[in-house]
Amino acid sequence: MLPSNTVLMGFLISQLCLGVIGNSLLFVLYVYSFLVKARSSRPIDPIFMHLMTVNILTILFAMISYIVSSFGVRHFLDDAGCKAVLYVFRVTRGLSISTTSILSTFQAITITPSYSKWAWLKPKLPLWMFISFLVSWFINTLIYVYIIETVIAKINDTDIDYGYSHAYCKRLPNTRHQGLFLSVITVGDIFFMTIMIWTSLYMVTLLHRHRRITQNLHGPSLSSQPSPERRATHSILWLVSCFVLFYLLNNFITLSGFYAREKRPALGAIVVIVSSVYPTLCPFLLMSNNRIISPFISSLSTLRITCFQRTFGD
Repeated sequence: MLPSNTVLMGFLISQLCLGVIGNSLLFVLYVYSFLVKARSSRPIDPIFMHLMTVNILTILFAMISYIVSSFGVRHFLDDAGCKAVLYVFRVTRGLSISTTSILSTFQAITITPSYSKWAWLKPKLPLWMFISFLVSWFINTLIYVYIIETVIAKINDTDIDYGYSHAYCKRLPNTRHQGLFLSVITVGDIFFMTIMIWTSLYMVTLLHRHRRITQNLHGPSLSSQPSPERRATHSILWLVSCFVLFYLLNNFITLSGFYAREKRPALGAIVVIVSSVYPTLCPFLLMSNNRIISPFISSLSTLRITCFQRTFGD
């Protein structure tokens, strides 16, 4: 195995473990809060749980093929396997952008003042959230049926796909309606990105206005203390910024490989790594300012102090 392949394999495995463990941990904490501490759960928590689930599926179906390939396995997926793996990956990736957009919109409406013209939307948020999830799942599962029709397994290692090479799969050449499919995906991504950017700018404006009013009324000392709503909004703003950054970077690398004269098989793994950065970092960005984590950290600290006292107290 080449040193470059060893480094790539180590990076892929580390990112896979970090992303799956982080998302699984946060998902379990949200489920525990939703079931055991139902009174303290918030309407926005199901969106976080849905996002964690989508992140885990995206990371697994994006990286497993390249990890297996880095061990030198030549024939891991057949035609059916390629169709299933790439279909689930594309569906969950589409759900990732739509769920992040729903999350940003939900939080923007939540922190809207009662005198705003958007305040009438607050009571309808739980119903609209459920409808948005159903529509998002329906649209993504329907659109990416095209992947099933156009993807097959590679015959040999030298079979290079267009743009960049997947570890085991390739697209059929001269497929029908390819332009229409790409146009639909592009329009959908631009739509959700526009919503995320617009709601983020709206939240930043509201936070700045609230901070200025608080400083005028109570002074800078009180305004510097972040409320739970502000902490949640800051986390979501970081989340949206991270998504937009790595989404644009992923598209730039993909287009660069597509128009490159020399096709590089390793570029596929690089694209997968970049596209998996957001779902990997997502739980840790949410943990940084999350009210669910604090009680568990306090419990762990108390348990550690108790064990220390029992061990060295005598």
